[in-house]
Amino acid sequence: MTDLLLWLHIGFAIFALGPLTAATMSTPRFIRAGDVNVLRYLHRTTRIYGIAALGVFLFGALLGREYLGRPYLSVSMTLFIVALALLALVVRDQGVALRILSGDHGKDGKDGGTAEGRKGDAKVQVGRVAALSGVIGVIWLVILVLMVWGNPS
Repeated sequence: MTDLLLWLHIGFAIFALGPLTAATMSTPRFIRAGDVNVLRYLHRTTRIYGIAALGVFLFGALLGREYLGRPYLSVSMTLFIVALALLALVVRDQGVALRILSGDHGKDGKDGGTAEGRKGDAKVQVGRVAALSGVIGVIWLVILVLMVWGNPS
């Protein structure tokens, strides 16, 4: 059973976190370009793989249930939760940029102005998405280091 959990944990880590990181890191480029179709795809991809990333946490917790008090697991799980919280902010900012660029009406009924004005408003999200995506990527790497070298066994 432990081998199956390990395979699921590693499989989810590879096939969920990789595409998730790629989608979030490429989002700023397409916000700058104003490509609504690609941005819509990246937003959907981020949400789907973000949910799949919960499998990494679930199978990791089940795999390490006997060792949850060990520092490397506690730190890794805490960092994973922080990364998911930051990911929620990225999804929010992707959605804001998508609404601005697609010209959707806001709650106040305004259409957002000209296409150039909307692009400028959407570019506000670029820095935040880029920074948060970078931090999330570094968190994944720190967790990887903790899993490989932090495990005393």
